[in-house]
Amino acid sequence: MGGEIQPGSGSRQRIDKWLFFTRMVKSRSLAQSHIQSGHVSINGARCAQPSQMVKFGDRVEITLERRGVVLVVRLPGDRRGPYEEARLLYEDLSPPPDEAKRLTPYEQAIRTTGSGRPTKKERRAIDRLMSDED
Repeated sequence: MGGEIQPGSGSRQRIDKWLFFTRMVKSRSLAQSHIQSGHVSINGARCAQPSQMVKFGDRVEITLERRGVVLVVRLPGDRRGPYEEARLLYEDLSPPPDEAKRLTPYEQAIRTTGSGRPTKKERRAIDRLMSDED
């Protein structure tokens, strides 16, 4: 009887505890601050209280520092365990990261004209221009 929860049993859990147990945030206090600042929504509605309950099938959207995450609640957690255990608490529906922003090595090596440091020829021209202030 000690903390074992069966899927689909209708059990609920506080959203701040659930986010902590899923390892989406490092502490419950960080989870509470995310929730209170409006970065978490449950089933499309903004979550305002860390005490709001989530249950099996709820869709949780979290805006983290570098990306947005969309999760579906599978199970409530009973402890913050390793990643493999935390992964069982949710189904990840997040869109893949944008791959269009990555440059090929060739594109990284080529500079557009006028960007970056001036060439030796350009530096001499700048020096001549600056010395002609007579």
